[in-house]
Amino acid sequence: MKSFLITGDRSSSGKTSITLGISAVLAREYKVQPFKVAMDYIDPSYLTGVTGRMCRNLDSYVMSEEQLRASYDNARADADIAVIEGVRGLYEGSEALSDRGSTAEVAKMLDQNVIMVLNARSITRSAAAIVKGFCDFDPAIKIKGVILNQIISDKHKEKASIAIEHATGIPVIGAIPRNEEMGLTMRHLGLIPYLEGKGDAEFLKRVNKVADIVEKNTDMDALLSIAGEIPAPSEKPEIFRAKSDGCDLKVGVAVDEAFNFYYNDIFDILPSLGAEVIKFSPIHDRLPDADGYIFGGGYPEIFAKELEANDRMREAVREVSRNGTPIYAECGGLIYLTENIILKEGWEGRTADESYELAGVFKGKTRMPTKRVIGYVDGVSDSRSPMGAGTFSGHEFHHSD
Repeated sequence: MKSFLITGDRSSSGKTSITLGISAVLAREYKVQPFKVAMDYIDPSYLTGVTGRMCRNLDSYVMSEEQLRASYDNARADADIAVIEGVRGLYEGSEALSDRGSTAEVAKMLDQNVIMVLNARSITRSAAAIVKGFCDFDPAIKIKGVILNQIISDKHKEKASIAIEHATGIPVIGAIPRNEEMGLTMRHLGLIPYLEGKGDAEFLKRVNKVADIVEKNTDMDALLSIAGEIPAPSEKPEIFRAKSDGCDLKVGVAVDEAFNFYYNDIFDILPSLGAEVIKFSPIHDRLPDADGYIFGGGYPEIFAKELEANDRMREAVREVSRNGTPIYAECGGLIYLTENIILKEGWEGRTADESYELAGVFKGKTRMPTKRVIGYVDGVSDSRSPMGAGTFSGHEFHHSD
């Protein structure tokens, strides 16, 4: 099978839209398995949507190399092509003097050929200096092709391409024009998740337009020719194999417009342990019978009114908690377990405070602030918890009060 990694020279290089377009175009003819470097949930939702295969996250900060490779091998086993989208710039990670947590580290761990998306806005020959600098910074990174973005004319494309190819010998295989239609719909935490947007015809039209623009302005044959040939996995990684001593449990997992921030490996790992996964919607459904429940992250703040309206769900969650049924919740899921959520005046254009009732498993209120936080964190569990005592690594993106 073929596999390659798409990186950018920085955030906002256009990497996400271009990776989306490439994945959508390839998926018309091939089984494309998408991956996303780092802990993002929203970009993977688009790659899942356009390929029809669950995107997996590859993060070298929170995963060991063995775990990262296991996730990669398990997901790509029956695919024709693996497409890995990087995060931020190629070398951005958790530290200034190492690759830890960076796209570069993942590229080296998985021995990937790399395609670099370069924001060429207002530059031509300088683009060559940037590409050469990225190549020379770490010669172990195999940059095999360049896609220019924000191109305004044939002359712009020609000058930048000639300069890059002369200075580095690396072919320019695409030149995406500056076009507002390459943008995707944003809000306070970034892109609107694909699961939420796909019910809107205009949303899908915009996604398809991105794919059309990328296809028209990228040499897809050249892209496939420089993609690396990766041997198929010889066996299923141990962590994903069915366990003979597995449990016989039903696990309810909240999945809908409000709750869809999951790392998709969980939907393979839980069944391998013997658990039956029952997906349900806290907005639309009643709570299913299960031995335990998972409420992942998402946007309860956006769907607070709808969540409040499903009072049977809120009451049922509160009741099973009182009866001792285990509930694991994080991010937006943990917000849902509080008594209510307050959307402060000024948040997302609110002209006054708004308050909505939630499940009320925990006493306390949630307030949505306007400040974003992003980065890796290391935590310590020193009291009774399912994780036991010890340390763990994670990722934070925003805080609620």
